[in-house]
Amino acid sequence: MKLGHATHHLLPARTLERLVLYRRLLGGVADESRTHVFSYQLARMARNTPAQVRRDLMLAGYSGCPAKGYEVRELRRHIDGLLAGGARRRIALAGVGNLGRAVLAHYSQQNPNLLIAAAFDSDENSVGRVIAGCRCHHVRELAARIRDLDIELGIITVPADQAQEVAGQMVAGGVSGILNFTPVPLVVPGHVVVEDIDITMKLQKIAYLCQPSHAGRET
Repeated sequence: MKLGHATHHLLPARTLERLVLYRRLLGGVADESRTHVFSYQLARMARNTPAQVRRDLMLAGYSGCPAKGYEVRELRRHIDGLLAGGARRRIALAGVGNLGRAVLAHYSQQNPNLLIAAAFDSDENSVGRVIAGCRCHHVRELAARIRDLDIELGIITVPADQAQEVAGQMVAGGVSGILNFTPVPLVVPGHVVVEDIDITMKLQKIAYLCQPSHAGRET
């Protein structure tokens, strides 16, 4: 195994998505007490090709041993460090309704380098409570808490009509990236990265592509 350096330019979005998938799959391999995995084995689990796996990991600055493959725990640590920039990144989640609680429960064990450090809501029944291991604060404290807790990233799961205001508070607090679960296109400064996850849009896309006349025609 050789550790190298990832390319200095930003990795392609699809490569990043596959690296996140590889990391998740490597967790299952580690649970099976396997210490090494070959590119063809990882490719089979990821439903792509060994060449794609090797290319992705090369771009990530990691190469395996031809005789043994990739060392599972080292590769997971390497991907963690690459994705999180080598440090633990702290996250604020705004909106602890059904979707927000599901996100909290899901992310609590997913990645040691990404920590949801605080949650926010306007519902007095939620404020002050610990929800899925995370303390919930009033949303009016959002910008100040982000600064106080050195939070860099935000997740928005509030109702659509509150999304832009919450995004503005996150930006005022100093976040550099936002994961947006609402259907509202956010207006933020150019230095803030926004990733939109519109579940309704994705379902409509799937419904369209699954029509018999359109099946297999995605571009």
